[in-house]
Amino acid sequence: MQSTTLLGLGPGVVVAVVVFTVLSAAVHRWALDGGWFPPITASLRAVVQLAVVALLVAQLGQNPWLALLFALVMYAVAVVTSGRRVDPRRWWWAAAPIAAGVAPAALILLATGVLPFDGLALIALIGQQVGGAMTTTSLAGRRVLAELSLRRGEVEAAVALGFEWRAARLLVARHTAREALIPALDQARTVGTVVLPGAFVGMVLGGASPVDAAIVQLVVLVSLVAVGAIAAAVSLQLCAAGMWKIPEG
Repeated sequence: MQSTTLLGLGPGVVVAVVVFTVLSAAVHRWALDGGWFPPITASLRAVVQLAVVALLVAQLGQNPWLALLFALVMYAVAVVTSGRRVDPRRWWWAAAPIAAGVAPAALILLATGVLPFDGLALIALIGQQVGGAMTTTSLAGRRVLAELSLRRGEVEAAVALGFEWRAARLLVARHTAREALIPALDQARTVGTVVLPGAFVGMVLGGASPVDAAIVQLVVLVSLVAVGAIAAAVSLQLCAAGMWKIPEG
């Protein structure tokens, strides 16, 4: 099979995927005291979803407007996924932090000419930003709500001293939202020294020069830090305002 990447895409791919799936399932079952199925079902979903996405992107990537429509679908899935992680009863509020992070970042890249109005480029870059915002929103929302639940008494004490509820919650939990940025910040700080992130590796394996790959990776990393910072800040405000509820008990 003729490959356009530096990796072999022959029958060995099937063998590698099966081995990795079985290995992760065995570790999950015996070392982590979990079941066999979570790694297996996750791997099967990845196979099916990537097959569908590959076919869709091949078609939608030829039309930038259809690509934007596909990006909206990714956004909708991210909202449901992240929102249900934070508060299943009010999951739709995840639309705010994800959009607040992704929209300005995408507009800046389009306005500066870094991101061309090309279908494949739009899907690739906006998709990464949506994924980054989704992860940060989930982490920030869950972490802030957990902190507010743990320190409920301190919030009530601040209210008793004259603070508004929103201000009292911010006083107690503001610092915890920053923890959601740790993955993005660590990746940016250690890029090239500890890890070579996905955009760089993917471009190099696809035949791009290391210099071009490094430039693209730089854009992706700094944009993800900005996207994450905004998403974390908005998630914090949602929790402080009571849009996402503190778990009872």
